[in-house]
Amino acid sequence: MSFTNGGNGNDARRDRTVTSIPLTDAHPNGSASIGGLVRDATEQMSTLVRAEVELAKAEVTGEIKKGLQGSVYFILALTVLLFSTFFFFFFLGELLDVWLVRWAAFLIVFLLMIVATAALAGLGYLRVKKLRAPEKTIDSLKQARTVLPSGFGAGAHENQLALDKPRT
Repeated sequence: MSFTNGGNGNDARRDRTVTSIPLTDAHPNGSASIGGLVRDATEQMSTLVRAEVELAKAEVTGEIKKGLQGSVYFILALTVLLFSTFFFFFFLGELLDVWLVRWAAFLIVFLLMIVATAALAGLGYLRVKKLRAPEKTIDSLKQARTVLPSGFGAGAHENQLALDKPRT
């Protein structure tokens, strides 16, 4: 096992234990059997795949943390903008009060707010209505089921039924 620093951001400061593939011959005298060579190759391949997955996970985790920290500022900016709209609507009501009766001016502002709310809710509904199931993932899982000899393990039968269930 080797010790390396890995990850992005704060993760780079922590020591991580990573299994490694030996760079020297495991059986220098040529005394290895075919079974031993296959076992070593399988073990090293498994170690390589695990190390690659761990590297990808560390990189993605670091980038997600950076993205979340940056998104906090966007959320704060939207919050300030939301509170600012309160003053804008009062300004609009007072501006209309110059030409109209006060109650009519604020009624017009209220109706404008209701129309804007209905329009935005309608747009949101249309966007949500367009969401679809992850077809590529479902097809990939169906193909994996046919390739793997034992299915998906102990719950293979239940998973098969869940994948074959018609969507409504």
